[in-house]
Amino acid sequence: MTENSPFKHMVRYAVPLVLASAFQLFYNAADSIIAGRFIGRDALAATGIASPIMNLLILSISGLCIGSGVLMSQYYGAREDEKLKKALSTLLLFGLIFSLSVSIIGFFLTERILVWVNTPEDVMGMSATYLRIIFLATPFTYFYNALSSALKSVGDSSTPLKFLLFSSILNLVLDIIFIGFLGFGIRCSATTTVIAEAFSAILAFIYIYRHVDILRIGKNDWGFDRSMLSKIVSYGSITALQQSVQPIGKLMIQSAVNSLGVDVIAAFNAVTRVDDFAFTPEQSIGHAITTFTAQNKGAGKEKRIVTGLREGLLLEILYGFFIGIVVFIFKEEITGLFTTGENASLVIAEGVRYLSTMAFFYIFPALTNGMQGFMRGMGKMKITLISTTIQASLRVIFTYLLIDILGIRAISIACAIGWIAMMIYEYPYAYFYMKKRKRNIKT
Repeated sequence: MTENSPFKHMVRYAVPLVLASAFQLFYNAADSIIAGRFIGRDALAATGIASPIMNLLILSISGLCIGSGVLMSQYYGAREDEKLKKALSTLLLFGLIFSLSVSIIGFFLTERILVWVNTPEDVMGMSATYLRIIFLATPFTYFYNALSSALKSVGDSSTPLKFLLFSSILNLVLDIIFIGFLGFGIRCSATTTVIAEAFSAILAFIYIYRHVDILRIGKNDWGFDRSMLSKIVSYGSITALQQSVQPIGKLMIQSAVNSLGVDVIAAFNAVTRVDDFAFTPEQSIGHAITTFTAQNKGAGKEKRIVTGLREGLLLEILYGFFIGIVVFIFKEEITGLFTTGENASLVIAEGVRYLSTMAFFYIFPALTNGMQGFMRGMGKMKITLISTTIQASLRVIFTYLLIDILGIRAISIACAIGWIAMMIYEYPYAYFYMKKRKRNIKT
């Protein structure tokens, strides 16, 4: 990414990431759609309650791996191959201990977590069953994210897409067979997700070992380097914390939603899946900006960094407008996919209420994700943490202030307030930071 057209690099890198995100979301949504239509409204509510807890786990892991990917991108841009392999080896060995610990702790604390988020008693058992099985997938989730970040750090965003495509199709087929045709319950829905995650991790490992020499870790390359771990933690922990802020906020919002009854819980699960189709691709474009920025920073090409940011933000804006229009036009049909039966009309009505407002706000996270990607690439991890904390805090505060008045609509308005505050903080900072950097380089 240090040569030729920045825009072409951004598009070539971002498109596979967006597609990968879409496939990831499709198989997440498939769980909710199939659970809601074939098991029932309670299953849709149960997966919705578990969703922010799962996202907290997944985004914490991906945050650590994204931060580590920035470090690996800089080593790749500077042609420091030994350090690149050492960083990957340390990341994987650390992840083995970390992911197993999280898996065991989460498994035994599942019911306490569900009580903390005000889970209704009538869906407690189903939610606990689903979440316990998901916790068992933590090692697979970690290793896939670590290996995927390594591939992306050397400019390969298309190969992880293939793995996700395979696992998405596998998850969907297993759900349809075992839940749709054979009538198995919520336990099967969670198990198929674990199987899909496992295949993604295994395929990524095999591919790197056979085809990517620069990332292949031989017998003599394996090792746990404490100084490298310190750098990985420095880059990754702040990003992991920043990634965790959002799902922690969602957990608090889910707690407020859970007090409104099962119909609203089910509707919120459905519209949250729709939101993911806006937010996750926008985050993927932000990751493209991160890799582009980090590689060019490592190569010392300052002008390309600014050009990449400008053109990356253009991609973000185009996608934000596109997804907003699609969701607004088809809001009722989309929500209807997730539920059926006698309570379906109530669930759909709540979902449409939410999406009618939120569709107009999808442009805001497009702009914030683009700037977050730039800041990560420049190594300004604390800025991403502060800005995300501002957004999540305001979103939670205004949700609790408005939810009794506006119902489910309050959440979309609270999100918009948080995103606007985030931009007010980030964009002036970025402008003065680059101005100062340019002045220092000249002197």
